[in-house]
Amino acid sequence: MKRVAVVGVSQTCFQPNHREKNFADLVYEVTTGALADAGMEISQIDNVVTLSNDFWDGRTISSMAVMDACGSYGKNVSTVEGDGNFGALYGAMRIWSGSFGTTLVVAHSKGSEGSPFLITNAMFDTFYHRPLGLDALSSAALQAQTYIDRRGARPEDWAQVSVKNHRNAKGNPFAQLPMDLTVEQVMASPVKATPLKRLDCSPVSDGAAAVILAAEDRVGGLRQKPVWLKGVGYAAELHYLGDRDLSHPRALEVAAQKAYAMAGIKDPQGEIDFLEVYDAFSYMEPLWLEGLGFCAPGEGGKWTREGITEMKGKLPVNASGGVLSAHAVLVAGLVRFIEVVLQIRGTAGAHQLARPRVGLAHGINGPCGQSHCVWILGNR
Repeated sequence: MKRVAVVGVSQTCFQPNHREKNFADLVYEVTTGALADAGMEISQIDNVVTLSNDFWDGRTISSMAVMDACGSYGKNVSTVEGDGNFGALYGAMRIWSGSFGTTLVVAHSKGSEGSPFLITNAMFDTFYHRPLGLDALSSAALQAQTYIDRRGARPEDWAQVSVKNHRNAKGNPFAQLPMDLTVEQVMASPVKATPLKRLDCSPVSDGAAAVILAAEDRVGGLRQKPVWLKGVGYAAELHYLGDRDLSHPRALEVAAQKAYAMAGIKDPQGEIDFLEVYDAFSYMEPLWLEGLGFCAPGEGGKWTREGITEMKGKLPVNASGGVLSAHAVLVAGLVRFIEVVLQIRGTAGAHQLARPRVGLAHGINGPCGQSHCVWILGNR
């Protein structure tokens, strides 16, 4: 297969409500931003991948409403109804297939224009689970409690994750919730769904993001030094929550091992410099660390306590502030991808890490991380 690199990236500022912009406005902003970042014209883009969702957009065939805005006229177009991290995978596959040389991947979301409860309730079984009121929040609370019961996880450690990531967001001009917190403030915040408190939960956000991928023979003469796709893996678990051990992210384990194998990584702790993981809720960061194989089951919280995941720690996690600091659904996984690119380029600004060479970007789909996509990106 052709080697593929990231040559252009763009993201909007994430806000609780972009009233002044519709979906197409947001998409146009990041499309032109990614083209400018790469030093490319839209004529140099061979095909386009868009990420949208009819439920979140409030219309059928929702991707059609942004096709003009992302310059797809006369081009091959694919639509993905899921997290942006998976969209990057689909875009790369278009190039690896040998059919195209460049791909533009664009994701958008306006959580402010819908009801997160009604929308995420719709992902559960029509007859048995929706009437119970299950949604993204209540199902996450079930997973968090299972994590406590089966792995000995501590909510105080999750509070420290929230403190860390909101503090990291102070260096990220795109983040929605940069702020200083204490563990005591997180623990004292209102309960949303036991054991999750308000400051354990990500916000509702509006925003968009875009990346441009290019085959090795198309990266010459572009503005940015390429960041290479070294490995990727993805996997899904069973749909029904009761059929899964929510404290054991098996799909993440499988996805991570596939990504490591493709990238030639035998020792993740020694060969990966930093991570951007999808922490829609604070407990997810340590749980995903365990699933990614960086620590044993039940040890993720210890890594937080010992400062290993701090920006100056042995393995920085979510230096951007993570999803806890900005959560535009469908977009957030692509932002994790973009943040890894910025770090490897050395252009992450105030939240730049010291000399990162290889990073991991992670995205999820479905309740409680039903499916996972793991990327390894590097500077060579």
